[in-house]
Amino acid sequence: SVAVGCSPTAAPRGASACPPDPAMAAALPRLKRRAEFLRVAGAKRKWAAPGLVLQARRRDGGSPPGTPDSAIRVGFTVSKKVGKAVTRNRARRRLRVVADRVLAEQAKPGYDFVLIGRAATVPRPFADRVRDLETALRRVKARRGDQGDPGRRDPAPDGSREGGARDAGAQRGPGAA
Repeated sequence: SVAVGCSPTAAPRGASACPPDPAMAAALPRLKRRAEFLRVAGAKRKWAAPGLVLQARRRDGGSPPGTPDSAIRVGFTVSKKVGKAVTRNRARRRLRVVADRVLAEQAKPGYDFVLIGRAATVPRPFADRVRDLETALRRVKARRGDQGDPGRRDPAPDGSREGGARDAGAQRGPGAA
């Protein structure tokens, strides 16, 4: 039979007449074993955003066979607190799409990441989930191009030299001692 158009059922899987879609990049290697998840959690590098929690750990050459040391690996978890199986699977799928898009382009090589779904993951708009992951990557110092200086303070939103949320106690009103 001749493949007409680009219907996924028009041709056998390996003989598609459609050009490959560049947006459909190869999926990132996954963390699968409990020990791998625990190792990432033990690194104590995490950032909680409204739509997700990101944990990160730099690998020191301990990649499984067949995975290059520079590969970015990612694992997903959603607890039963988020909802029943359908809701948890939906949250995992949405995190997977965001991770494949953001981590592949922006994460530093040689890191393992765990994305933890939250109750707000499912109803949160896609653009907000992307922004959450980009912010979390920056906060855990695992974004490509970031220097990763843990002593650096975040600038204030107005661009002044005063620190952001960490220095909230230093910003006192009139009459404060």
